[in-house]
Amino acid sequence: MLWLLAGDERIERVRAAIEDERTPVVVSAVCVWEAVIKSALGKLRVADDLLARLDEFAFERLPVTDVHAWTVRALPPIHNDPFDRLLAAQAICERATIVSADAIFDAYSITRIW
Repeated sequence: MLWLLAGDERIERVRAAIEDERTPVVVSAVCVWEAVIKSALGKLRVADDLLARLDEFAFERLPVTDVHAWTVRALPPIHNDPFDRLLAAQAICERATIVSADAIFDAYSITRIW
């Protein structure tokens, strides 16, 4: 999400999939939550207009639900990143594809493009 908004060249490999009008692009509240936390810790810079920028791209928003949280408990203990685990649970629940450079998602039996 942040790479796309920043125009980072790393996103070029999946830009066509993201911009395909036939495919809805969903941004999880988890992504915004993680960005805000990392920004507060000084690990990441996040633009003050992040939410407005997401609106520019007309991304659908995916809130975190109790079902998503509950699904985390059934995930194998592959790693301890709570953000990635919740994103994996959301992908399972919503039958969504993850767009990520992080291959750890492949271990969760979800679809990932990169």
